[in-house]
Amino acid sequence: MSGSRGKQAHHRARTATLVAVAFVVLLAAGAGWLWLRLDGNISTFDADGLSKNRPGAGVAGQNVLVIGSDSRSGGNKNLGGGEGDVGRSDTAFLLHVYRDRAHAVAVSIPRDTLVDIPPCLLPDGSWTSGRTRAMFNSAFSVGESAKGNPACTQNTVEKLTGLRVDHTVVVDFEGFSAMTSAVGGVPVCVPKDVYQGDLDPHRGSRGELLFAKGRQSVSGQKALDYVRVRHGIGDGSDIGRIQRQQAFVAGMVKKVREQGFNPATLLPLADAATKSLTVDPGLGSADKLLSFAMSLKGVDLHNIKFITVPWRYEGDRVDIVQPDAEALWASLKADRTIDGKDAGGERKAGPTAPASPAAPEQVSGEGVSVSVANGTRVGGLAARAAAQLEKHGYTVADTGNAEVRDAGTTVIGFGPGRAAEARTLARLFPGAYVHGVAANGITVTLGRDYAAAGGDGTSASQAPPAPAPSAANPGTLSADVAATARSADDDPCANLSYG
Repeated sequence: MSGSRGKQAHHRARTATLVAVAFVVLLAAGAGWLWLRLDGNISTFDADGLSKNRPGAGVAGQNVLVIGSDSRSGGNKNLGGGEGDVGRSDTAFLLHVYRDRAHAVAVSIPRDTLVDIPPCLLPDGSWTSGRTRAMFNSAFSVGESAKGNPACTQNTVEKLTGLRVDHTVVVDFEGFSAMTSAVGGVPVCVPKDVYQGDLDPHRGSRGELLFAKGRQSVSGQKALDYVRVRHGIGDGSDIGRIQRQQAFVAGMVKKVREQGFNPATLLPLADAATKSLTVDPGLGSADKLLSFAMSLKGVDLHNIKFITVPWRYEGDRVDIVQPDAEALWASLKADRTIDGKDAGGERKAGPTAPASPAAPEQVSGEGVSVSVANGTRVGGLAARAAAQLEKHGYTVADTGNAEVRDAGTTVIGFGPGRAAEARTLARLFPGAYVHGVAANGITVTLGRDYAAAGGDGTSASQAPPAPAPSAANPGTLSADVAATARSADDDPCANLSYG
């Protein structure tokens, strides 16, 4: 490989392949003796940077945030000859392992997604100010250190989803080549011939053939080239690339499962994988990692799903679609699979659910202060909402008009420590988008949906408002979410690209 091609491979390689390392480590644990020798390989990150206002621990399954880092420091530089040593992340997913330990789903979050990033710890011990509508992958680069800022990304994901992240795993690509070689390559499918110019549209020429059309097995640098293909396949988007990356991770998990627990294969695989890992202190040893991984051995390949958070384009960025995403997070809290099944398994004894639905609980806002803004051109809407809130015991701090008055959907913003109060408030505004913000308190920005409902939260027919998605009421997932899901046993040639 030429020096130029190597530099480009390093510069633009997308790290879902690296994420596969962590996924395989979590899903392919074997004999304990194989892991005990690997303690020295595993690095941990400082948990002091985790938010002090985290979502509460639930009784459902576990959530593991997996981050791919393309830092060019250390041995990573040798893989592509890139310059600079600031840790960056272009790939991340939240792996939810259901309580029944028979299902798992990985939710990809596109790197360009616009999110709110809460205050984050810097290397000098100070904290940043929160940011709104920032690119998701910028959270990992806060502080511009070679190791990145996994705690900041974890805080961002918890703020985005309302889910508590139990563990975070960061994986770089220094060990990727050895890892893919250890499993004997990963099966992939290429829908058309791919040339060097497809990897680098600025090359100015077609270049050499990298992949011939059809099924093949890739490893090492070839695998890196495969997952960074963008312009040569599909619509040339990162969304399309995510789908191919999900297919690659699925293929890797399937390959390891098919090989079984063969020490000759697993030892070099585990050695390469753990050398590339940085984890939270809760997974900071081989026996802790083994204990978690062994709990996943019963997950059938068909029940390992890959999806992308509901999204839409916002210019050249990605926005999250509501209420679809909120329904997704609520379903994970409730341990319901994407096709609506209860995967909660055996739970601790508690109150028995009533045989028939009980009457909706009265919403009480006692002691809660709310600011209301009219995000529409409908006159008097904020005053009507304020009156409704006061009937339920809320204190309305102020009312007024929003700066932008063309809001289609009502938005409820909540500051640190106010998530539960905001979700209770959302029951009065069916369909509202609820999200965390940097400022303190709770705000309601009314949209045209509220005006269309008559300005009192009910429909024109006065039907009772449906409760907002919650752990008890997960809501209905969009059909598109289930339709685009990939299983780990799917054909590697199916559903490869958006567009």
